[in-house]
Amino acid sequence: MPKNKGKGGKNRKRGKNEADDEKRELMFKEDGQEYAQVMRMLGNGRCEATCIDGVKRLCHIRGKMHKKVWIAAGDIVLVGLRDYQDDKADVILKYMPDEARLLKAYGELPENTRLNEGIAGGLDEEDDGPGDDYIEFEDEDIDKL
Repeated sequence: MPKNKGKGGKNRKRGKNEADDEKRELMFKEDGQEYAQVMRMLGNGRCEATCIDGVKRLCHIRGKMHKKVWIAAGDIVLVGLRDYQDDKADVILKYMPDEARLLKAYGELPENTRLNEGIAGGLDEEDDGPGDDYIEFEDEDIDKL
């Protein structure tokens, strides 16, 4: 039987998650960085994101964030652009929903950016007209059945 030489198991690696509730300083983009919205997760620490400059890029989640900061479709992230590959980028930071709203209020994100709605460009609720949800049958239609 092998001896246990580690310091603990899975629960120790998870930590206590104490840093979530504290406020952090809002980071703005610098040169070589861009804001992006995650379109879909690809697995293996990668995602497909549409940057604010209109380019769709394959983004790699950096190791410091991997399995610690969960990124989902529709999240606003800060990506570092690569000098040698224009179609790839690296996720540097994930913005919390309140931080993303602040970025939009400061004018960093365009007005047509849709926040916290899952995948951007999804279903529009205002397209539904009255009567689309159910079908009304007349009495004579029931008699025919």
